[in-house]
Amino acid sequence: MKSKTETVADVNIGEASRITGISQKMIRHYESLGLMANLPRTESGYRLYGEDAINTLHFIRRARDLGFGIPEIGQLVDLWQNRRRSSATVKKMTETRIDELQQRIDALETMKRSLQQLVKQCNGDNRAACPILEDLASDSKKGKGKKAAKKA
Repeated sequence: MKSKTETVADVNIGEASRITGISQKMIRHYESLGLMANLPRTESGYRLYGEDAINTLHFIRRARDLGFGIPEIGQLVDLWQNRRRSSATVKKMTETRIDELQQRIDALETMKRSLQQLVKQCNGDNRAACPILEDLASDSKKGKGKKAAKKA
């Protein structure tokens, strides 16, 4: 893979994919969503990816790696390309992303603690009794009971 700083002549989508590590299908998807500026085409209609396009694809990939969604990436690309932008907007978006990640981390930690507690309760032997399965079933029975009560 070429470094981000290496100058890139116009390349086809296959080479753009190789350089950026983004599949051709995803590159086309990003284009269809308007994340990429209009690209020049060859006489036969193939898109050409120049240095700006490659840099934008690297930017999109990094934003995706950090968990930003497509709408946010669209905003970030616009802000990145606008030299008169306010960094306050970018900071606020990033702080929101951090808050969302923390909520997910907290939920995952809660799940982890629950599973660890269930594992401690399970003997893991040849007997049929399994606190893990009993716990999973108890939640599903409660859910079915609630639905049945609503129908009555």
